[in-house]
Amino acid sequence: MIHFKIGDKVQVLDEDFSGKITAISGDNITIITEDGFDLDFHKKELILIGDASDLDRNVFQDASVRSIISEKEAKSRHALAAANKRKAKERYEPTMEIDLHIHQLTDSYKGMSSHDMLTLQLDTARRQLEFAIKKRIQKVVFIHGVGEGVLKLELEYLFGRYPVKFYAANYQKYGLGATEVYIYQNVKS
Repeated sequence: MIHFKIGDKVQVLDEDFSGKITAISGDNITIITEDGFDLDFHKKELILIGDASDLDRNVFQDASVRSIISEKEAKSRHALAAANKRKAKERYEPTMEIDLHIHQLTDSYKGMSSHDMLTLQLDTARRQLEFAIKKRIQKVVFIHGVGEGVLKLELEYLFGRYPVKFYAANYQKYGLGATEVYIYQNVKS
């Protein structure tokens, strides 16, 4: 059982920072980090890396401390590798999909004329495209369905007024009824 004292240098087990103990209250310990923040931890969340009375002592030579630190580093390396290991196909998939089918945009469209529905769909597409440009989202898929092609034609006219290129979306995933939009990121809007 480790007995902590004010002034001891400690490292937080599940975080990547350390600090010096400034207060102890039962099992709760307050440390000041190297950045000057006071943080509270349970004593089980900390390991001693420098004793207040013997700061020159190298406790990293202690096998149990070394094993805890190496286990922590291995877990963080594994998590980083898993996060970076995405298939190339997944990296290039669009990050945003907008379904423009009328039943997705409104609860009831019974009293709406074809013009009203088309206007709602185009307004939604315009708002979502401007949102994607503002948030620097590079690829967006607009799902419009096949139908008679009126919405698709109007969308192409809309996209022509923005700094984008557009083309048929992945057929295997969306079929014929979707258009993918690539937004040029270096253009100021």
